[in-house]
Amino acid sequence: MTNLASLLLLLLTLLAAGPLQSAPRRDFANQYQPGRTVEVDTRREGDSLRVYLRFPNRSAQRRQVPLRVMGWLDFDARRPLWQDTVRGATRRLRTDGDVDRLSFALPISRLVSGHALSVAFGEAKDAMSGDAAWLRLTPSTLNRSFIFIDSLSRPLMRRYVRAQEVFGVDAYAPSQTLNAYRYPLSSLAAAPPMATSSTLGEQPRTLSLQDSARFNADQLLRLPAGLYLLRLGNRGPSQGLLVEENRFPQLTTADELIAPLIYVSTSEERQKLFDAPDPKKAVDYFWLGVADDDQNKARQLIRMFYSRVIAASQLFSAHKAGWLTDRGMLFQVLGAPETVYRSGNEERWVYRGYQSLSSTFVFRAKPSIFAPDNYELVRRPEHEFLWYAAVELWRKGLIARAGQ
Repeated sequence: MTNLASLLLLLLTLLAAGPLQSAPRRDFANQYQPGRTVEVDTRREGDSLRVYLRFPNRSAQRRQVPLRVMGWLDFDARRPLWQDTVRGATRRLRTDGDVDRLSFALPISRLVSGHALSVAFGEAKDAMSGDAAWLRLTPSTLNRSFIFIDSLSRPLMRRYVRAQEVFGVDAYAPSQTLNAYRYPLSSLAAAPPMATSSTLGEQPRTLSLQDSARFNADQLLRLPAGLYLLRLGNRGPSQGLLVEENRFPQLTTADELIAPLIYVSTSEERQKLFDAPDPKKAVDYFWLGVADDDQNKARQLIRMFYSRVIAASQLFSAHKAGWLTDRGMLFQVLGAPETVYRSGNEERWVYRGYQSLSSTFVFRAKPSIFAPDNYELVRRPEHEFLWYAAVELWRKGLIARAGQ
């Protein structure tokens, strides 16, 4: 009876105190703020995993605080499975222009595929927040024994290069053969968020191999445009690499300026721009018309629109240019999401009060050998109203006045 009475007393105490308050969900929205994201890459080194970090805007210059690393069951887990501090991290921090670079090794025995890793300078709460550097541990991140480097042997920290840009592959074990398989670039833009399977049409399921070549893994490379699969040896680890033309992700040609208009214009309008005697000038006139001949507003619209195209390509490029992907499409038209939740194989983008409208867009992980971090939008009819409202803001030049 004593035990029962104690349990009843505890229950009454909890009821009197009111409902238990759960911790707020972790928000990953800052992962999609260009210039604020901490970039992460990994390389398998024997029984260790080397983690490479690049901090923007010298944001790691707080040398008196520790670098904390935590292992999680998933992105939305409330408590870490383990946590540690990286010894001597501040001494290894290197400033490179406007960024800070750092690498450290973790024992592979502590890391499990499917789990997540977070890293941040500061207190434990910093490494637990959505602003930390987060990484999903996959077979690729745990087993790939090479990274891409630039011409100065610095970690490239991106999955795209420009055609004829000098880059290299830094393998943990030297003197290996690198096989490069080239596939065609995709120009297929994402379908609207309310599209149905019947309007999507038949999607390509396979890629046709265009070319292949063999290199030494420790030599610098220049590759023509294409989508590549780079593999060490015949059966070793592999990684996809996008090789784009011109100054990607910057937009330099008329075609590059016209193509992203697919989300806010008709096919007839775009064709007229392509066929114009001076397509670049025609693009200026397109935006001037949208702005009702207000040159200042037209410049603002152009700056807003194309800065989002560039940012989408920096954030989401993998198997194709980032602005062509599902996440890139929403980023370009609606802007960066206000809130981002991650759970299991889903990512949810929340827009609240977007021109008095609110909506949540659900993305589901669809990884591939070219894009291990790829997500596809779950298209729903209820997205139609918000989508057309956002497009109308662009079409009428109101997006500039709204400040979205």
